[in-house]
Amino acid sequence: MRIGSLADAMRYSATGLTAERSRMDVISTNLANANSIARKGEEGYRRRLVSLTSTESGVAIESIKPDMKTAFQEKYEPGHDYANDRGYITMSNIDPISEMVDMIGASRAYEANIAAFNTAKGMQNSALQIGKA
Repeated sequence: MRIGSLADAMRYSATGLTAERSRMDVISTNLANANSIARKGEEGYRRRLVSLTSTESGVAIESIKPDMKTAFQEKYEPGHDYANDRGYITMSNIDPISEMVDMIGASRAYEANIAAFNTAKGMQNSALQIGKA
């Protein structure tokens, strides 16, 4: 990625804002499903992972995929309607603390892109003011 003008810098920051907003949306969905329970014989909610990539036009979402590496959590509740034959219910594979850490990271990246965008915008406005003088 090569920045050729202030407008390019603003465009790149805008793609970063879009990517981080999408990342925060996925993390929010993960958090909302952190305590979900799978029905008997069904798979539980799998954490979704966002992968970003750098492109000529800025940042883009490469993929949003389920986390196949992290195991589902099992909790012993023999009286629950969704408990298996051993008395365990299957819960999502989401760790709320990890999700909150990811949310903070995405939020900070979003804020950094806003700051970069506003800096480029300010520089562009200053250049216009110099041109008027």
